Amino acid sequence: MDILRTKSIENSMADTEDPDFKLKKSLTALDLTVFGIGVIIGAGIFTLTGRVAQAYAGPAVVFSFIIAAICCALAALCYAEFASTVPVSGSAYTFSYATLGELVAWIIGWDLILELMLGASVVAQGWASYFETFLGQIGVGWPDHLGYGDTFNLAAFLLVAVLTALVAFGIKESLRVNLALVALKLFVVLFVIIAGIQFIDTDNYKPFVPESAPGETAGGWLHTPLIQSVFGAPGVYGTAGVLFAASLVFFAYIGFDVVATTAEEAQNPQRDLPRGIIGSLVVCTILYVAVALVITGMVRYDEINPDAALANAFVAQGKDGYATLISAGAVAGLTTVVMTLLIGAVRVFFAMSRDGLMPLALAKVNPSTGTPVRITVAIGVVVALVASLTPIGKLEEMVNIGTLSAFALVSIAVPILRRRRPDLERSFRVPFSPFLPWLSAAICVFLMLNLTAETWLRFLVWMALGFAIYFGYGYRHSRVGQGQGEPARDYSSRG
Repeated sequence: MDILRTKSIENSMADTEDPDFKLKKSLTALDLTVFGIGVIIGAGIFTLTGRVAQAYAGPAVVFSFIIAAICCALAALCYAEFASTVPVSGSAYTFSYATLGELVAWIIGWDLILELMLGASVVAQGWASYFETFLGQIGVGWPDHLGYGDTFNLAAFLLVAVLTALVAFGIKESLRVNLALVALKLFVVLFVIIAGIQFIDTDNYKPFVPESAPGETAGGWLHTPLIQSVFGAPGVYGTAGVLFAASLVFFAYIGFDVVATTAEEAQNPQRDLPRGIIGSLVVCTILYVAVALVITGMVRYDEINPDAALANAFVAQGKDGYATLISAGAVAGLTTVVMTLLIGAVRVFFAMSRDGLMPLALAKVNPSTGTPVRITVAIGVVVALVASLTPIGKLEEMVNIGTLSAFALVSIAVPILRRRRPDLERSFRVPFSPFLPWLSAAICVFLMLNLTAETWLRFLVWMALGFAIYFGYGYRHSRVGQGQGEPARDYSSRG
């Protein structure tokens, strides 16, 4: 059984010209940068920053964001090299298929589906909460039995339904809406930074790194970071708290990798993809650090309201009107996140279906819209139902572990592809390879080990389900397995 068979770069590129599976090339570098900012800036600023600062890191959450940013920056360099070398839909899944083999590609694709679909569901629920808050602030009611936290979350369901229709209609049209909402979101974020500076009390930064304290033991070892379960007692604040917080705020950066899923739709992918990926990451890192400094300066870390940190920080200063504006910005911001995650999930599933690992018929592109409508609708239905019916809670950790595992494998694949195919044109190259790609992979694995044992168990269950689908369907229907690929090669003897 050849589970490490690979799909050649040439075959991947040839698939992009098949009329039945051809996507429109309509995206520019600006589109891709806005696309990345649209999904990155969202839950991290409006919900995650205050909660993590209050519970785990204090003002030192700034360091947590920087650690997560370094991890993402290294991974972004690897993504940029791959995306500019292999401009094919599917992101890390497609890259790994050409280097590490079919089974590894399946694992990454399965992880990305977990990241993107569950991420869209989590953020849709957060959007519903802010949406209902905003309606209340402007004097408009919402049915109590159809709101956030109830049996059926109508607002989340309607949001996903509308965005699914928009994504199915066309990616260029989706990004026009995205551009307008991102502009509003960035205005609100900059407003928070500029308006909040005047309310900063430097005493709130003392101590900047709170003294380490024992963590909660409720739930036992299942709710303890895996690395702490093995090497020491759970703790919050201090170094352990900052590192655990970094593994959580990593969720705030998820998005730049989604830019790579649109590689096939970029007008000039060799030039524009690296710019879009790295540009969006740089902009968002600066904004995250600035907002973290503002909120922990406005309110002492142990007094931050974890549910609506930004809005309540201004309420505490007697600026209720500012809170309304922030809620409006959160509604716009989280809308773009859900839409971009949906687009990413569709593109990954599309690539897997086009390769035969999922039903091939689903990958047919609608000739009038230039999008895979069947996959878009199917994924939209699943996300809408999960967002409206499931109490997701803290499952953003599941999103993180799926993403980190994909990042680690992409980082490993960069030096492998360089050794295997030095002839390929690379408009962007990761500097100091293979050192930086290996460092990227090591940091990703370290952050994964800082997630809870419960998250690891859920991840293993998800992977077991993925293996069952691959060996039950994907392996037998793979187009590469039917003679359209090339055999895997042995890298063990290469330096």
